[in-house]
Amino acid sequence: MEEMPKLSREQFIERMRIVFEESLGKVADAINDAPSGRVIAASEEPVRDLFTEFRRRAYELGLQMRIDAAEAAFSPSAVDTGRSRDAAGDQQAQAK
Repeated sequence: MEEMPKLSREQFIERMRIVFEESLGKVADAINDAPSGRVIAASEEPVRDLFTEFRRRAYELGLQMRIDAAEAAFSPSAVDTGRSRDAAGDQQAQAK
């Protein structure tokens, strides 16, 4: 089996940077919105959920970028060339 091309580390980081900054802003909001005397109890679960969502989005994007890199490296012309020749030969045979 051929090795899949790798995703661009730099592009992945760049695309996730916005999501990361949004997530950190929401973490700050969750901590600030928690009532005094209950900061940990009121913010811990929302913060955990935010990081769970961030982890999911990062993993999905990374997988998709790796798949996209593999698809971009795939040359369908080698496969299509054989089919095109067969189809052209069939058409010529039918025309006779």
